[in-house]
Amino acid sequence: MSAAKKPVEFSQPESFEFTKPNLKKAKDELAKYPKDRAQSAVMPLLDLAQRQHDGWLPRAAMDVVADMLDMAPMRVYEVASFYTMYNLQPVGRHHVRICTTTPCWLRGSDEIVKTCEKELGLQMGETSKDGKFTLEEVECAGACRNAPVIQLGDDYYEDLTPEATKKLLVKLKKEK
Repeated sequence: MSAAKKPVEFSQPESFEFTKPNLKKAKDELAKYPKDRAQSAVMPLLDLAQRQHDGWLPRAAMDVVADMLDMAPMRVYEVASFYTMYNLQPVGRHHVRICTTTPCWLRGSDEIVKTCEKELGLQMGETSKDGKFTLEEVECAGACRNAPVIQLGDDYYEDLTPEATKKLLVKLKKEK
């Protein structure tokens, strides 16, 4: 029986404000929707807020999005907590997301997981002390044809082998 993991402690910022360029992007996004369908912009606005805030969504950012869309904050929290694309706590600069669902597993994702854990010295769900890496298991990256798959930011690395995975991680460690 494994020991329970200690919860990660982090502080929530008291406020959030879109930068001027990001506020313009948010308004441009809102302009794509009819006024009575503005709430449909919740996902792109959350993504924009997350990108601005070092790859994670603080509650204050979700509240700003809720206000912009005239939504109850809880509705925005529901969206942000449902989709794995949103991070509700700080993540490493290199957020290594490994798909472990059936197609990836059948093609060796368990070996990719072991390689990442060994190479990074992390277990799933952990972030390195230096803040460079977070290792996360995800459900379906949507690239089943090219399994196994790792997602790093907006990029997918497909048809992975343990050797190719190790090379990728070594390059990331060297910031290449």
